[in-house]
Amino acid sequence: MFHSLANRLTLSRILAVPVILVLLVTPYGWAAWLALILFVAAGVTDWLDGYMARRENQVSMLGQFLDPIADKLLVSAVILFLVHNGQITGMTIWPAVVILLREVAVSGLREFLAGVRVSVPVSQLAKWKTTIQIIALSFLIVGDHAPDFFHATFIGDLGLWIAGVLTVFTAWDYWRASERHFKD
Repeated sequence: MFHSLANRLTLSRILAVPVILVLLVTPYGWAAWLALILFVAAGVTDWLDGYMARRENQVSMLGQFLDPIADKLLVSAVILFLVHNGQITGMTIWPAVVILLREVAVSGLREFLAGVRVSVPVSQLAKWKTTIQIIALSFLIVGDHAPDFFHATFIGDLGLWIAGVLTVFTAWDYWRASERHFKD
């Protein structure tokens, strides 16, 4: 089941989520920095597992199933905990909500399309959106524990707004690509 390195990397991303969340609620600077390291490592595995599966010709049904779940668990859980911790506040909660809503909507859309045997590939814009999300959330994870001159929260907030805007565009792209498959 998890014989390929790509599938093991995907599984490692899922297993990293609870560890990152425990670190996020641990009230010490070292925990924030360790959460950041694990989160970035998990983000890198998102790119690496797909690359390795294609390179080694080990694309599997399990990997295709688990990869988007791992991505959504990682990003959604971190967003929820950062809001809970007060590291995402004020108006910046709006792009966080947009990102969460898009994740749920696209998951439902992909499930529907699988039922009618249609695959919608991930667009290059969606890959950029994910990259910007990972970067923004990384800055927000370290937040107040970063040196003052670094302005991590400001950079993270700005990145989350950019990711939020890209999220709207990618959701629209998915909708347009699938709209013709809805038949009454």
